[in-house]
Amino acid sequence: MLSRSSLIDRIESIPQRELYFFALYRVLIASLIAALLFSPLSALMSEAHHPLLARAVCIGYLAIALGLLAWGRNERWLQPLVFWGAVSDILAAILLVHALPGASAGISMTLMFSISAAAMMLPLSGGMLLAIVASIATVAEFGWRELEGAESTRTLAELAMFITSYLALAWISYQIGNRARRNQQLAERRGAEVANLFEINELIIRRMRTGVLVVDGGGRIALANEAATALLGEAGDGLAGGQARLGQVAPELARRLQRWRNGGCEEELPLHLANGQAEVQPRFARLLADSDQTLLFLDDTSVVSRRAESLTLSTLGRFSASLAHEIRNPLAAINYATQLLEESSDLGDADRRLLQIIHQQCQRTNGIVESVLALARRERASPENLDLASFVRRFVLEYRQTLSTETDNVESIIRESSVPALMDPRHLHQVLTALVHNALKYGRAGDEPAQVRIRVASAGRHALIDVIDRGPGIPEAVAAQLFRPFYTTSEHGTGLGLYIAQELCRASQARLEYIPIPTRGACFRIVMPAPHGAFAA
Repeated sequence: MLSRSSLIDRIESIPQRELYFFALYRVLIASLIAALLFSPLSALMSEAHHPLLARAVCIGYLAIALGLLAWGRNERWLQPLVFWGAVSDILAAILLVHALPGASAGISMTLMFSISAAAMMLPLSGGMLLAIVASIATVAEFGWRELEGAESTRTLAELAMFITSYLALAWISYQIGNRARRNQQLAERRGAEVANLFEINELIIRRMRTGVLVVDGGGRIALANEAATALLGEAGDGLAGGQARLGQVAPELARRLQRWRNGGCEEELPLHLANGQAEVQPRFARLLADSDQTLLFLDDTSVVSRRAESLTLSTLGRFSASLAHEIRNPLAAINYATQLLEESSDLGDADRRLLQIIHQQCQRTNGIVESVLALARRERASPENLDLASFVRRFVLEYRQTLSTETDNVESIIRESSVPALMDPRHLHQVLTALVHNALKYGRAGDEPAQVRIRVASAGRHALIDVIDRGPGIPEAVAAQLFRPFYTTSEHGTGLGLYIAQELCRASQARLEYIPIPTRGACFRIVMPAPHGAFAA
């Protein structure tokens, strides 16, 4: 019994299982008939009309049944095996009915099952053909008995009922089998779709930037995606086994979850789960209405704040652009009037000083307007293959011509003959201009002349441009907010220069970073990708 069960377990294909059970049924019937003929139980049967025929058919049928059970489970030969196996059932049944007239009713009943089972696995034509063959064989056996002059145990009415049953069972069994096959195909197709959807959902959850945890009623973490594992820090390394408890991994988060389950409100304050990780804002949701599992969403507050900042800046940019256009016209009129007043000979020194202040403030206001407009009308980047060595040399020569002080100096440091990079040249020129301008403005110590160096180098699959000054450096508190919009330490600045420069770099898949110098000065680094194939062997 154990070996049979294990054999069935090894049969994965449904058609193979059907063939196996059909062959097993044939072996059981053949074994039962053999037991009745060759054992003391033969006395229970009526006298055989042809004993020798009965024994020969019984032995041959049992051998065929055992052969089909052992070697007849090949799915590729399903229909031939089923058809010819059923033909052997019909032939054996008719011969046994003729040889054992006392058992004809029982043998005919077993034949009905064989035809029914075969019709389920065959096309309609095959099943009906078997029913017709069985009907013809039944009529032939009846005629054979009449020719022998033996007393028949069957009536014509019984014969007609069996023939009708064969045909009806073949039709009904085909319909049942056909529907079962369609349902099986549909189930397999739906199962494949569900499996694909499960994999897709699992991939989406795993790759979500929002941390996701599934916690059961006992506090065990049943599921955790990559973001949640990262936010939990070192405590998240042991979540793979599914046995970790939330109270051990994140006690404060477990406390908030328990409070929420007891009917409390979600706390608005962010939560720090691990050292070196960002703060998170937890959100809770019940997985199913009648389930004790809870879904925890861990939102990185830095990502949320960046999204809010981006949305605010987008709205502010559109508003500021429209406002800047309205400011430009009266500002131009004021500036023009100031220039006309300066040409008057009736003005005293005090009045001229006031006009100079008005003119300076008009220029400052116009600079703010231009920065806001530049922020609002950022063009899409068009990266090109550039040789940074020649680009920076050309930039330095052009910028030196605009220096108002002869003591200030801008120089390039390029040790490689060619440094390829992928960057929009207009954006790169604008970024370098902003960085060099800031270095000349803030990168001087006291009354010393400003010294700005632009260093170009390659680093693996990236190209670097460093803008270095010799100023007092930037305090850590200020450096942490350098690239925030509208942040400035100067009363004459807009706080948009470095922010716009960073956004221009991002548009070309580049980075703008601040590199502190331990001794003296500051360094701003532009990291650009190299052109495809530039460093290939």
